[in-house]
Amino acid sequence: MSTPRRRRKPPGLAPPAEIDLNEQGRLTLPGSDTPVPVDRVAEQLARRLRVPDRVTDIHVYVHGWRTPPARATRTAVQLLEQAVELYASAPDRYPALLSGYRPWCVVVRWPSSSLPGMKGYERIKDRAHAMSAEGQGHAPYVIGHLLGYLDAERADPSGPAVLANRAGQYLHLMGHSFGGRFLCEAVQRAAERPPVLGWSTPYDPRRPFTVDSMLIFQMAAPRDAFLRQFDTLFPTATRPGAPLRGPIALTYSRWDRATGFWHLRAEKAPGIGHSGAGAAPIPQFSTRLLPTDTNYPQQVLDHRLVNIDADWLYRGSRRTRLHPSGAHSAFLRPESAHLLLTLAERSR
Repeated sequence: MSTPRRRRKPPGLAPPAEIDLNEQGRLTLPGSDTPVPVDRVAEQLARRLRVPDRVTDIHVYVHGWRTPPARATRTAVQLLEQAVELYASAPDRYPALLSGYRPWCVVVRWPSSSLPGMKGYERIKDRAHAMSAEGQGHAPYVIGHLLGYLDAERADPSGPAVLANRAGQYLHLMGHSFGGRFLCEAVQRAAERPPVLGWSTPYDPRRPFTVDSMLIFQMAAPRDAFLRQFDTLFPTATRPGAPLRGPIALTYSRWDRATGFWHLRAEKAPGIGHSGAGAAPIPQFSTRLLPTDTNYPQQVLDHRLVNIDADWLYRGSRRTRLHPSGAHSAFLRPESAHLLLTLAERSR
């Protein structure tokens, strides 16, 4: 009897790095629940993170509700594998990446397990808030250090040619569900307080902390969160600088029961993952998730905030439609990788 062939890892995909947080959002030592002292966070991250020289794009992924640590890593790796496979199958579809696409991922893992249903959703909602609340939670502090370290260590995309990577290294954020809240809070806090970034040199306003793109799948947050909680992510007349160079892309689907039915009961309104972002401090644009053989026109993604209707695809199976969270985790599709890859390409 023949043995099944193992799936080959696409070329250029470096092994991911894993960062674990406890229920207070504290960084923990590898393989342990022991929290790292606050003044040792930057040192610990420097030990664990070595940006590979040949990498072109750094992706930071933060998972969502009811996701075990191992599954969080598998999800991030599979998304990037799909992106690499798409690029390899049709590089001409992504012309700005013709010099290569060699991604690397950092997976931020946090305790998101709970029972399904209302009590479980509220428990994780409260935990996510406690992990990121000002003056209490450490998650934004740790992720801010993480992003600052990566920003400082990566090759500057606007700089001269370096090694095999002629265009430098681009920094992208990916989140799912409550992971999107952590990322927004972390970027906001990191940008407002430069020392959080952990740079060894003084803050240089000529090269501020920036992220090239942010993609959040099925965000578990109120529709007006960018108006009430994350408004400093965007530039204003009195604050021209912004921590995001590229867009925030937000997928949503009415088949997502976690951010629809449960979010409605817990927070008295549907969430972004169900209905898209609502009120925001800047103009936003709405478009549709596209199949892998269709390119995104430049004008539909070139906005600060982009709502992406994935209703036609993020529907889940007959079994998952009856699940308490519905299609909340149905984003692991090649079409999602196509969007991710397009955002990376447009960052050039």
